[in-house]
Amino acid sequence: MKTAYKFLIRAYIGPMILTFFIVMFILLMHFLWLHIDELVGKGLSMSVILELVMYASSTLISLGLPLATLLASIMTMGNLGENYELLALKSAGISLPKMLKPLIVLMFFVSVGSFFLMNNLTPYSYKQMFSLLTDISRQKQEIKFQDGIFFNGIPNMSIRVGHQDPVTNKLTNVLIYNNSEQQTSQTTVADSGYMSLTPDKKYLKVTLFNGEMYEKNRDFKWYESDTTTHHFFSHQMMFVSLSGFAFERGDDEKLSYRSETKPMGELSHFIDSIRIEQDSILNDFTHKMMNNNICRKYQIYGITNYDSMPALKKGEYLCHAIDTLNISKLNTVFADISQAATDAKTFVGYQSDYIKTSSLPLYNAQVEYQRKLTLPFSIMIFFLIGAPLGAIIRKGGLGTPIVVSVAFFVIYYIIMITGERLVKDGAIPAYIGVWLSSYVLFPIAVFLTYKSTNDSALLNADSYIIQYKKIKAKVIGLFDVLRHSTPKEVFILLRNYDYKNKIKNLAVSLSGYLKNRIMSAISIIKAWKKY
Repeated sequence: MKTAYKFLIRAYIGPMILTFFIVMFILLMHFLWLHIDELVGKGLSMSVILELVMYASSTLISLGLPLATLLASIMTMGNLGENYELLALKSAGISLPKMLKPLIVLMFFVSVGSFFLMNNLTPYSYKQMFSLLTDISRQKQEIKFQDGIFFNGIPNMSIRVGHQDPVTNKLTNVLIYNNSEQQTSQTTVADSGYMSLTPDKKYLKVTLFNGEMYEKNRDFKWYESDTTTHHFFSHQMMFVSLSGFAFERGDDEKLSYRSETKPMGELSHFIDSIRIEQDSILNDFTHKMMNNNICRKYQIYGITNYDSMPALKKGEYLCHAIDTLNISKLNTVFADISQAATDAKTFVGYQSDYIKTSSLPLYNAQVEYQRKLTLPFSIMIFFLIGAPLGAIIRKGGLGTPIVVSVAFFVIYYIIMITGERLVKDGAIPAYIGVWLSSYVLFPIAVFLTYKSTNDSALLNADSYIIQYKKIKAKVIGLFDVLRHSTPKEVFILLRNYDYKNKIKNLAVSLSGYLKNRIMSAISIIKAWKKY
């Protein structure tokens, strides 16, 4: 038995590692494709890109590990079934549940490890990744010139070059508009030159040859004395101050407010604090609604000390006070009530939007809290789906297992995203929405395990073809019986229960019959007498 267990574990670990890295590579390529616009053209070093890839890979474990588990389990059991090794193990008296026993123990430890990864490593990776993406987004595009096109990446400056040599980086026909000075504006034209960043990327070094500069004042006296300075130069060097071209790391603690960057302990404390804050908001809303909108003007009509009245007597007290007023005061009261209702409606709409906005952090925190718990269960569920499914399919390799795995994972992902969206909208609780995919897939896992244990041909195409042929033969036989059967005439007598009309018709028939019989008897007597 131990030898069989070692054999199954060795057969499973290889595909598990292989599929995990393949799935993580695909998810990582998708991540880089989404952020390609923020990464390209900024001159980022390889260390920065590798750091971003490392943190992004840690955040994608929650998606990659369940899919890798499903794919590896289908491949392993499919390979065993295709090579008749599964049949050999069954012939040795080892049933499918016994075969899955060591793999279930292995996946249990993998699930426990994934929980600690989600609770400790993933929040830290999210914090560093968000901080790194923020720093990258703040960095400006790398300075690159295109022939005949103005470059406006430097504030208060526009640069156009006629041509840039790709080998020597020499610029020809250089035109520079410099508006960085408040008092003057400069226009520089040169035959050739060079531009490069200093090593710290804080200044742009500009070297120009054989050109001229036009400098014009633009202070508050420009309309009285318009001064223009024009001079020529054969060689000129200047440094332009830059900001945002050097990659600088920011403070990652500024992003600690996001739910993805918190472990379960901080999330629990965060959820409790938000709930306390929401309770105070609702209590304040109720107090303002009652005192500032509904009952704000009734004191002048004899209603005083409203807050100290018993809650059940307030409505009766208001009705009694209103009944004692005359017509003019009633009109005034009704006008005030109408205005108060309008103000209350506006106030309720504003408070509703405010409460909905303040509830978003709570919903996000609840989703993240439940998501850390669902990952271990989703791994076990995908294993219990993949292993029986592989034993039923009995196809190894990367063909059929990938198709089946992607189909199940798409269903899982759609249900998961839908449930989380409903939770963030406040439609359903987090323990239902986040666990919705597990609720749907767990019965499927139990069903497939039952079918594979009983050697069911659930996904065997030949069994469905045989069943189809049997049903087709029965249908054709039924039509043949109907086609060769002799037709028979059937008369249906509809009973009429109108007794009165029947009796009348019967009386008329009897009278006519007796009359005919009497007349025929008379005619017979006449004929006898005549002859």
